[in-house]
Amino acid sequence: MSPSVYIGFGSNLGDRYGTFREAVRLLDSLPHTEVRKCSRMYETDPLGLTDEGSKFFNAVIHLETGLGALELFAATRGIELTLGKPSTHCSDHSRLIDLDLLLYDEERICRDGLEIPHPRMHGRGFVLVPLAEIAPQAWHPVSECSVATLLGRLSADELHGIVPLEGSVEAAE
Repeated sequence: MSPSVYIGFGSNLGDRYGTFREAVRLLDSLPHTEVRKCSRMYETDPLGLTDEGSKFFNAVIHLETGLGALELFAATRGIELTLGKPSTHCSDHSRLIDLDLLLYDEERICRDGLEIPHPRMHGRGFVLVPLAEIAPQAWHPVSECSVATLLGRLSADELHGIVPLEGSVEAAE
């Protein structure tokens, strides 16, 4: 059985729906990889931006892959570059696309610029809300609890401004 992987998507510039659809298509076209499901799109307030960017569209993509975590990490960086993210992008600036490896099965990985589970996902409503929509029982190996439990620990302030978008991109089944 191939590893089950969850990838966070974010964008606050350009055609956010189109970028999401293309990211899903490119992920699905990776060798030995199949996109299994996507969350709805959520509009979220920007956090920590210095350029006063607009609201983000965020979603989570579930896939199964025969690629190793480092191979998949390199592939997601390539997809970001293909879809217009500059290689010199600063994390406090608006972006056309951001793909973050959130979970790779129940593995803990910290090497070559990759940290899984994503080191800040447990406190980010814009990650946990769409992730819990499609995988509430996914296991966070550092916190040693489910995604639903992590989501339940967030305060109302941490969930403020996370709005599901009607008519968002249909989930891949």
